[in-house]
Amino acid sequence: MSGTLTLLFLFLMFMGMPVAFAIGISAVMFYIFGPVPTQIAIQKVATITQSFPLLAVPLFVFAGHLMNESGITARLIRLSTVLTGWMRGGLAQVAIMLSALMGGVSGSAVADAAMEARILGPAMLKSGYTRGYASAVISVGSLITATIPPSIGLILYGFMGNVSIGRLFVGGVVPGVLMTIVLMTTAYWIARRRGYEPELKEFPSFKTIAVSAWECKWALIFPILLIVGIRYGIFTPSEAGAFAVAYAIFIGFVVYRELTVEKLLGALRHSVSDVGMIMLIIMFSSMIGYMISLEGVPQAAAGYLVSITSNKILLMTAIMVLVMVVGTAMDMTPTILILTPILMPVVNAAGIDPVYFGVMFIINNAIGLITPPVGTT
Repeated sequence: MSGTLTLLFLFLMFMGMPVAFAIGISAVMFYIFGPVPTQIAIQKVATITQSFPLLAVPLFVFAGHLMNESGITARLIRLSTVLTGWMRGGLAQVAIMLSALMGGVSGSAVADAAMEARILGPAMLKSGYTRGYASAVISVGSLITATIPPSIGLILYGFMGNVSIGRLFVGGVVPGVLMTIVLMTTAYWIARRRGYEPELKEFPSFKTIAVSAWECKWALIFPILLIVGIRYGIFTPSEAGAFAVAYAIFIGFVVYRELTVEKLLGALRHSVSDVGMIMLIIMFSSMIGYMISLEGVPQAAAGYLVSITSNKILLMTAIMVLVMVVGTAMDMTPTILILTPILMPVVNAAGIDPVYFGVMFIINNAIGLITPPVGTT
């Protein structure tokens, strides 16, 4: 029956229905016409919302919006300009560096892309960048934000797969830095071919860099505090989310004094909208998770994939190709929530480190954010 409901889900998606409702309707059909009482569907929806670790998601979403309103983002833009504006393709380099710095603040690729499109997009067009290139730089750069902690994707994967979120946060740092270097190198090469000029006329002095970094010190130490705090058990991921909210409010009201009650309420409204969308998908996905578990889909998938090859590298390659293909048609959150319960038995059976798998899973999942037909960022 799960195969029929999968086709129903794909049909509803093709017809343009929002992902949450496509998941919900497909799942409800299983409980109405399937072998289990319909009351279980309500139980699954209610149970998933009572999870303490899941509280980290709305808290980090709220913290990201608060930091955008508290003056931290504006200072990160100035620091990014000082650090990379002297390179060829200056504004493209600034966008990529800003995404890396925002990774330690917002944790959301979509939020980062939306912010940069509003702030840097018009400036890039004014400087002679084509619309396609400006869009590509901003959207691809936002994938760094999805990898560097505190990544919402890593939190969801850790929650669904019962993997240490602290270890996942540590594991996302090096890939995020490597992505930044590769993208900046590519931007430099394209700028040389197209004649894009640096944003700054000369290399900034050490004093200028030091002053900009000092202005951003509260933003720069934030991800360090999170990683150290979670990794060494000072606080749980949910407590870290609460700390992030309190930290952003303190910096906005007391240190920078740019956060007002009006801006605070605006950040709260945006957060409610984002969290509502995420939680709706999470609640409906819990029904899907029970359904696929009841029909033995994870065990069947694990047995099939392991039977194809015992080579971990080939198995990882096959899974990552699958994730990228699925990511082209589905947004990141539902992909994580639906595929994690299916793929974790495969990973465990093959002896693959779940932290390594998780970071690769999120990176390849994030690639779907820039590819048709969805291409959220």
